[in-house]
Amino acid sequence: ALGGDLVDEGGGLAPVRDAQERAEAAALIDKVATKGRGPKTGYDRDEYGYAWMDTADGVPLARNGCDTRNDILQRDGQGLRFRSGSDCVVVSLTLADPYTGKTIEWRKQKAAEVQIDHVVPLSYSWQMGASRWSEGKRRQLANDPLNLLPVDGSANSAKSDSGPASWLPPSKGIRCSYAVRFAQVAVKYEMPVTKADKETMREQCGV
Repeated sequence: ALGGDLVDEGGGLAPVRDAQERAEAAALIDKVATKGRGPKTGYDRDEYGYAWMDTADGVPLARNGCDTRNDILQRDGQGLRFRSGSDCVVVSLTLADPYTGKTIEWRKQKAAEVQIDHVVPLSYSWQMGASRWSEGKRRQLANDPLNLLPVDGSANSAKSDSGPASWLPPSKGIRCSYAVRFAQVAVKYEMPVTKADKETMREQCGV
């Protein structure tokens, strides 16, 4: 398994720094199956449970009394401040955004400045086979910390439901790590990616 932050479900993305990590990244990406992207027919966010539910089975942090969004903000944010009387609802934080490399001083009044990205977008997963998964497995994907990163809102909006061939983080130093994380989620959920996406993932790690 990849060392350090690359495979850590408790954190964001760390750069892939040396040849051994690159070799491990390549080996992981090679495990990902490929197939064509299916239609989006029938996709609805509600097919993955309501947003940021605290009751998705099979994921860390479930049923801790705090919704997934605030769990992820707490995991990756620094200098957290909470709503008065709450140890869950984050009202401000400092985020080192992995996608742009910017430091964001976030306040809840401007909520959209920081968004929680599904590394493997939910509608992408739908097109790659999740339409046939159990609802429990879809809820797991939607709330799995491995698949979630708090990021710059405009970068997340630009990504939309793209795979790696169509969108990569603007910060080039993190692109191999992003490809690794996409692969980790795909392998964990036994979900294929498109051939173009897999080729792009390999290229980001210099393979």
